[in-house]
Amino acid sequence: MGSSRWWRKMAAGLSALLLCLGYCFGRGDNGFPFIHQSTNAPMVSYYDYIIVGGGTAGCPLAATLSQTSTVLLLERGGSPFRNPNITHLSRFGAALSDMSPKSPSQRFVSEDGVINARARVLGGGTSLNAGFYTRAGSPYIAKAGWDTKLVNESYRWVEKAVAFQPPLRQWQSAVRNSLLEIGIRPYNGYTLDHMYGTKVGGTIFDRYGRRHTSAHLLRYANPAGLTVFLRAPVQKILFTTEGKPKPTADGVIFTDSNGLNHWAYLRRSPNSEIIVCSGALGSPQLLMLSGLGPKKHLQAHNISVILDQPLVGQGMSDNPMNAVFVPSPRPVEVSLIQVVGITHNGSYIEGASGENFGTERRGSTQSTRDFGMFSPKIGQFSTLPPKQRTQKALDRAIQAMRLLPRSAFVGGFILEKIMGPLSRGHLQLRTKNPNDNPSVTFNYFKDRGDLERCVQGIKIIERVIESRSFSRFRYNYLPISSLLNMTANAPVNLLPKHANASRSLEQFCRDTVMTIWHYHGGCHVGKVVDRDYKVLGIDALRVIDGSTFDYSPGTNPQATVMMLGRYMGVKMLRERASREWLSKRSNDQQRRYSFGTFARSERRTPRNSQGFHRRGRVPRRGAHIEDNLGAH
Repeated sequence: MGSSRWWRKMAAGLSALLLCLGYCFGRGDNGFPFIHQSTNAPMVSYYDYIIVGGGTAGCPLAATLSQTSTVLLLERGGSPFRNPNITHLSRFGAALSDMSPKSPSQRFVSEDGVINARARVLGGGTSLNAGFYTRAGSPYIAKAGWDTKLVNESYRWVEKAVAFQPPLRQWQSAVRNSLLEIGIRPYNGYTLDHMYGTKVGGTIFDRYGRRHTSAHLLRYANPAGLTVFLRAPVQKILFTTEGKPKPTADGVIFTDSNGLNHWAYLRRSPNSEIIVCSGALGSPQLLMLSGLGPKKHLQAHNISVILDQPLVGQGMSDNPMNAVFVPSPRPVEVSLIQVVGITHNGSYIEGASGENFGTERRGSTQSTRDFGMFSPKIGQFSTLPPKQRTQKALDRAIQAMRLLPRSAFVGGFILEKIMGPLSRGHLQLRTKNPNDNPSVTFNYFKDRGDLERCVQGIKIIERVIESRSFSRFRYNYLPISSLLNMTANAPVNLLPKHANASRSLEQFCRDTVMTIWHYHGGCHVGKVVDRDYKVLGIDALRVIDGSTFDYSPGTNPQATVMMLGRYMGVKMLRERASREWLSKRSNDQQRRYSFGTFARSERRTPRNSQGFHRRGRVPRRGAHIEDNLGAH
């Protein structure tokens, strides 16, 4: 058990858990009559609102706006409902192993060399993530300038459908007790609020293990007001400029799964808008493809410039995650993140566990091992240069994975996530195809403050692992240095490894950096959009999603992104009702003004003997038509 050969196998196997962390799927009931395949879309259609992206923010926004308006929701991916790779916990990792064009997960590798994934499914990241649900802190809400009352109402609206209290079992209980033992206090129990200390957060998995995504919020929609088209990637936003003080969004072009283009336009109304909810990668990408972005970059891709906006795609951030794998001498339950230690040094400490990362899947003729993102067929191996990606090397890698002992997959992680972060990067187009991933650089740990937070977080993790409360889930003869070396030697990213990683925590942070899928930025408030999320310099266009965030809210952003969709939907409906009321009042005042002008004019204008104004045949007040007719 303690041999170097066994530890090499363990090191090779642990990346399966590291790279699969955060992905687990539930099921839902596709009983929505307004969801259609894009091939059924009309060639030309008109709506009050067009929402691009049926993800974490897009679904609650669409459900809200549909109450009084006609809404078109365009999602580039498919449905999360009734897909066994998404709906069943027993198929853990299978969706990530699916690299087909219809997969709900689209893999990308940042220019930093960190492997990542973006959602391509109705519900967005809520259909793929670890399910942890927690609100943003009060300072975050105040800085965003949001109305606190409406924020709380919007959170509660979301939580009625998707938030649950998780069952705390052995591993998560040990994480909680260890955090308290080492002084991450106070203990706040189960709460959805962001509070310093240790707490149990919410989850979007119900007690039966079924995932509830933002797509489930569509149950609040008015079926008569909403139309959803799946597999409908938007190619570009259309604008009108003639007779306008500034470019005005008035429609989109989207493609169906047969490759045919469709045109959707806004109805002629001052209240109609296009709202982009395509996520931190998709939203700045679509703005650029539509001609809004850095002029030189757009011209290099032969894109007509609608607005030279150099800040589109700037300020990209991804919260770095670093984890330590802890092999367990006893089986542990499969658990995603449920407990968090919110520290004062800028790091969040969490845990995840599971023993089914190498479970067998039975096919029609034989059983196979499914290693999720670590599968040699689709994992790190697929990022090698083509010359190194030979069939012989692939077969050798697959066989090595199949020979790993089950013990190499028993255990879990203690991880830390950096708040913020402070480091910034940028996004650029690779191609003009909206289905292609853009090029994105996050510049992990470029800011020294992020690196210092990571080091402090790893030190806390060491104390958690060495605590009495955690003792039964670790081998006593394995020192922390061995665990750090084992993690550092695993191919968790494409960065070069260093032999001193376990001796230098700074180097360990740099060598083992991963994503926790909380990337954001590219369309910041005050730079690309205003506080109402309207695109600066453009009419009838907003961006509402995580691309507008300067920092990631709380320990997990999904609750706040869903809240924002509902929040802005309510605000937009109120604005629409207010404008319509003012318009009606203005028309009424105009009619009253016109009548008053006529009455004053009627008193001043001389009349002829028949009772008519000399300027026209308008009867004086009180004159009978019969008298007028008889006078002739």
